[in-house]
Amino acid sequence: MSDTLAELLAAKIRDVPDYPKPGVIFKDIAPLLGDAEALAALVDHLAARAKALGATKIVGLEARGFILAAPAAYAAGAGFVPVRKEGKLPGDLHRQAYDLEYGSAVIEVQTDAFVPGERVLVVDDVLATGGTVEAALELIKRAGAELAGVEVLMELGFLGGRARLAPLLGDAPLETVITV
Repeated sequence: MSDTLAELLAAKIRDVPDYPKPGVIFKDIAPLLGDAEALAALVDHLAARAKALGATKIVGLEARGFILAAPAAYAAGAGFVPVRKEGKLPGDLHRQAYDLEYGSAVIEVQTDAFVPGERVLVVDDVLATGGTVEAALELIKRAGAELAGVEVLMELGFLGGRARLAPLLGDAPLETVITV
């Protein structure tokens, strides 16, 4: 990943103070998504990483991870798997509870989303405390798939998510385009 890519994308991310609660600075990626050049550069980067890591499926974490992972999966020739909030998917599901910066939640994936041994790349917009990604890694493991890596647009390094995820990654890389 080049500094030029990080600079292009960082310039398109807007800070929103006191959202969703006082004292929090929300990183709004809507301007990035609305910029054709920036969005294409990010999707191309994610697709290239998926190919390099041998991923056959790309997981997108609800909700903004969907926006990044689905076009990257298409561009990489891989399948897309949504990992959704509780109650949004039909059928037999793997479920995982986790803690967020602002509370707790449950995510789910359909039990037939992965073939055992399949290589999976996890894509999300922001790595904060790491709770959502940690829960997704547990779902992938439970399904018998192999983690190819984790790709995140932006890491909020001061929240410690990388350290939380390190023991779960094995040889799979955790890569971010921008670190704040």
